[in-house]
Amino acid sequence: MRKMLKLRNVLDKIPYSKAKLYELIAKGKFPEQLHLGGSGSFWLEEEVEEWLEGHIAAERAVRVKKAA
Repeated sequence: MRKMLKLRNVLDKIPYSKAKLYELIAKGKFPEQLHLGGSGSFWLEEEVEEWLEGHIAAERAVRVKKAA
């Protein structure tokens, strides 16, 4: 079963504010939230984790390139 995250849980995992998160979503640079009825929005934890891992890997690649 997939784990769903609420906004506050997503913000606990990423180094951005709520405003920056929604800006990234609008630009297609962060996974979109799901609307499953009611007023709540949710994100799939696996998509958020994949996004975060990708950004960590990219940052490390930049550091290696600069050191070379």
